[in-house]
Amino acid sequence: MPDRTPTQSFDFLVLGTGMAGLSFALRAAEFGTVAIVTKKNRADSNTNWAQGGIASVWAEDDTVELHVQDTLDAGAGLCREEVVRSILAEGPARIRELIEIGARFDGHPDPLHPGEVSLDLTREGGHSRRRVLHAKDATGAEIERALLKAVAAEKRIRVLENHVAVDLVTTSKLGLPGAPRCVGAYVLDRASQQVTAFAARAVILATGGCGKVYLYTTNPDIATGDGVAMAYRAGAGVANMEFIQFHPTCLFHPKAKSFLISEAVRGEGAVLRGADGMRFMERYDPRLELAPRDIVARAIDSEMKRTGADCVFLDITHKPARFVMDHFPNIYARCMEHGIDMTKEPVPVVPAAHYQCGGVLVDAQGRTEIDGLFAIGEVACTGLHGANRLASNSLLEALVCAHRAADHLAVHPPADSSCTIPPWEPGSATDPDELVVVSHNWDEIRRTMWDYVGIVRTDKRLRRAEKRLGNLQEEIREYYWNFRITSDLVELRNIATTAELIVGCALQRPESRGLHYNLDHPLADAGWSQRDSVMRRSRP
Repeated sequence: MPDRTPTQSFDFLVLGTGMAGLSFALRAAEFGTVAIVTKKNRADSNTNWAQGGIASVWAEDDTVELHVQDTLDAGAGLCREEVVRSILAEGPARIRELIEIGARFDGHPDPLHPGEVSLDLTREGGHSRRRVLHAKDATGAEIERALLKAVAAEKRIRVLENHVAVDLVTTSKLGLPGAPRCVGAYVLDRASQQVTAFAARAVILATGGCGKVYLYTTNPDIATGDGVAMAYRAGAGVANMEFIQFHPTCLFHPKAKSFLISEAVRGEGAVLRGADGMRFMERYDPRLELAPRDIVARAIDSEMKRTGADCVFLDITHKPARFVMDHFPNIYARCMEHGIDMTKEPVPVVPAAHYQCGGVLVDAQGRTEIDGLFAIGEVACTGLHGANRLASNSLLEALVCAHRAADHLAVHPPADSSCTIPPWEPGSATDPDELVVVSHNWDEIRRTMWDYVGIVRTDKRLRRAEKRLGNLQEEIREYYWNFRITSDLVELRNIATTAELIVGCALQRPESRGLHYNLDHPLADAGWSQRDSVMRRSRP
């Protein structure tokens, strides 16, 4: 029997509870009702895991122009300069609003302005100035805390935890004429296992990235590329998915589950050493450990392959122990849990998948190619990051673009939908009888991506990945339509689609640029400097 749970209706449906989704909801609640759907609990997001901070011009010796140039340099010729300038210029005002709602960044009393606090700024790779605001080494968690507290006080926002978005609903899928428009989504309640239709005047994808598509990642388990996959299935354009940023320094330990060692550690003087104890970054870039992430990650990968070592080492033992413990209390504590005292010994590290620089194609207001569908934060491709994200620009983008999307909808409110979303129809689907298929396919996708579509690629590896993923997709499609859906099956379907998009975009780009390094095309092609690799599927 079909699920006859009544449709729930809101002005705005937000998928995701990271910085982008929560910021949008707070702004949009001023002029409409908001439902926020999140896969687990409301604090589970990539934002909550962000350690380093949020980059913005704050110091007297810094300028927006310097921040722009650093971003363009890191982006390797693919950034949209007008987008970069507008987002970075808007950053300081948005951060002041964040502070006003209660976010607490590290600072000290300002001797020149009694009663005021001067914020402490750190520096990360690719930045020419100290401009990263932080809360110790748990900045994302502090921002998330402040936003969740503000959301909880807003009566027009409803947060639904343990709810998984299954697919977007568009007028095209409903068989209605005219240009496609997003009118809602089907959502699985993990507790009841029922699927409910959510109708909305606008749907906002704030689902974060896709780090779990790789075997090793710094991302939480929720990062399965859901927004990108759903938008692609709905017919929206997806761009530049080949640019997956691998964070250079992930704790290498069998029980650490890919714990991130913040770039701020290098920003405060940590150096990288090989198994022989010698520094090696001088052989790769004059900026040494503070080169952009793509360069540092490839250097580490090269050193590991050259020496056969399982990892390299991040060394900050030359700094006073109290300095390290005060600046990085969470990282210090986590390392100690695994028997590593970073004040006395180098920390073993390896690169791991960290950030998705491409995503759903959007304009400056977060609008996708489908009317009524918006994308903000890591799920979106705005043109800010280009071929390689500058450290700590991601939280800034999420904050600025969330406000822009909400402000646009305040001025241009979408019309009420005149269509009715039919109840979810499971058809003849039965309960899954071979759950091992899901776990096996999940593992095979992640290992295939790590082995063939990692830091260094070749055409042959990409074609192998394309073929294997194609076979897996057929199996997943059959399984999806024959059995009742579960959250694991939804995520498997999304991660398979996202993997195909990464490979498809990589095969389109016959060059090496930023995070996409192909041994068969080792140089950048000037003809591709402002060209996006875009994938679309025919709209239903």
